[in-house]
Amino acid sequence: MTTAPIPAPAVPAATGTTLRRGLAVIARGVREEPRWFSLAVLGSTIYGIMTGLMAWAIGWCTSTIVTPAVAARTVTSGQLWTIAGVISGVVTVNVLGIILRRTAAGFAMYSLGAAYRRRVSRQYLDLPLRWHHKHPSGQLLSNANADVEATWNIFAPLPMALGVVVMLVFGAVQMLVVDPVLAAVGMVVFPLLFLANAAFQRVMSPRVTRAQQLRAEVSEVAHESIEAALIVKSMGREDHETARFAEVTYRLRDANIAVGRTRGTFDPAIESIPTIGTLVVVGVGAWRAAQGQVTAAEVVQIAYLFSVLSFPVRAFGWVLGELPRSLVGWERVEAVLEARGAMAHGEAGLPDRAAARLFADHVDYAHEILLPEGGTGHAPAIRGITLTVPAGATVALVGPTGSGKTTLTNLLLRLVDPDGGQVLLDGVDVREVRRGGIPAVAALVPQQTFLFEDTIRDNVTLGLSHDDAQVWAALRVAQAERFVGRLPAGLDTRVGERGTNLSGGQRQRIALARAVIRRPRLLVLDDATSAVDPSVEQEILGALRGAAAGSTVLVVAYRLATILLADEVVYLEDGRVLDHGTHADLLARCAGYAALVSAYAREAADRAAIDADEDLEPDLEPDRAATWGPGAVVSR
Repeated sequence: MTTAPIPAPAVPAATGTTLRRGLAVIARGVREEPRWFSLAVLGSTIYGIMTGLMAWAIGWCTSTIVTPAVAARTVTSGQLWTIAGVISGVVTVNVLGIILRRTAAGFAMYSLGAAYRRRVSRQYLDLPLRWHHKHPSGQLLSNANADVEATWNIFAPLPMALGVVVMLVFGAVQMLVVDPVLAAVGMVVFPLLFLANAAFQRVMSPRVTRAQQLRAEVSEVAHESIEAALIVKSMGREDHETARFAEVTYRLRDANIAVGRTRGTFDPAIESIPTIGTLVVVGVGAWRAAQGQVTAAEVVQIAYLFSVLSFPVRAFGWVLGELPRSLVGWERVEAVLEARGAMAHGEAGLPDRAAARLFADHVDYAHEILLPEGGTGHAPAIRGITLTVPAGATVALVGPTGSGKTTLTNLLLRLVDPDGGQVLLDGVDVREVRRGGIPAVAALVPQQTFLFEDTIRDNVTLGLSHDDAQVWAALRVAQAERFVGRLPAGLDTRVGERGTNLSGGQRQRIALARAVIRRPRLLVLDDATSAVDPSVEQEILGALRGAAAGSTVLVVAYRLATILLADEVVYLEDGRVLDHGTHADLLARCAGYAALVSAYAREAADRAAIDADEDLEPDLEPDRAATWGPGAVVSR
């Protein structure tokens, strides 16, 4: 949980560079969705032309029908139907253009958003754990959602802005044909609108940029607070977290107020320009009509055309105002897509054999850490380890906390790559194995079990085609068959978010079943039975030895009973292998190992004494299952 103040985001200046880079983002989107974008521009073009034709239709109806009817002081039904037909025809085509523009623009915008969410998520899966350790999950969620959305939302107003160009050209030609003088008077307004929109964009750009960056920070802090809810509540730090969240929230509030204040300042000024322009055109047109230089129909046509053209010009302002937000979102998304360190895969396959053989040759690994003074440093975790795990053997990794056991298992399964040395699986460098090759033959049950908000069946199979008989067999090995069988919905029971409806021991057993059902040639257990009772652990380990007969098992062990089941024990200390051999050999010649195992034995004895004194049942799942209900939490 971070307690340091959150630094204010840097705000780039609103310069021509922002415009150029924003246009580059737009060009990228157009290249990726050319069909839908073209249809949106076509619809906008139809809208622009029909808007101009509407002015012509009104002018034509005024000169050929309205003016004669006023002079004759009578109107026929045929004249009314003619007016209705002309106006309705233009309006119908105009509406079709609007529908096409909005529908196609929506498809382009949402398709780009979906595509880039998939790319960002795919990149997250490809990037190594080392990269993930340096980026908070809240930031990653913001990148995949809010930032992607900010990047491509500009495609909503963009087609209309391009259609406005057609509308302006078409309308300008009409006004020049009708009366060049009135056209010149009206055209003065458009440069003023463009200048006002440019000034609006220049002032708005840094404010929108800051607001978008702060939205991401709010997401990061909120996610971190939610993830740490148990720690926050148990440590009584609710007020502290509330204040921490309030700090960044209030900064976002102030940034949004600044955006709203800027918009509130510029909007009335920009809105007044076309209104004043329309009044000027009407005034000059009336004077020229009085002089006999134009007709009333021509004044009406130009005034209407001018009034309908001035509002869509604001679409340029919408695009310019959206550009900074789009650029900030893209920069954050691009940082993920271009992140270095994605694991490259070779094309090598693994030999087909019953059990896997592991060999680590002088492997080094260091965690990257942030230094207080800024920059990064490295904390060595694994130092020159050479290790052999024979095929079909059960090997226990033993060592004090922080000795590098979990890091070593991550290296052996290629969850991270070593800084030096190499890891061979069945004689093949793990970096040369094709994508998906290692997960097909190896399974890991980590310290921290993760269950999806899904059924027990789907948490065990993870989408693979295993039938229920295989699921039950795996649950039987993991000693989970009994408590799952007593649940009202059995395999169809939903476990809740992260498995919150199950106890820690139950979650671990589901995770074990998830690994066992794959019949791996290499099974790695990283303290995978720490949350279950010792007697249940013995049943699990015994069943595993039978189920994984012929397979290779690597166990990170913290209990003497687990260690005793291993064919060989590897003792680690300070990131190095200090000794290896049988339990009896290490106990006789390795003082550190002997002291650690003695501590494990004392802990086990103390726990057994407590259980005997309190007459505790080692496994209470049948009683808990009887009280299972919606929202129930089963705890150990």
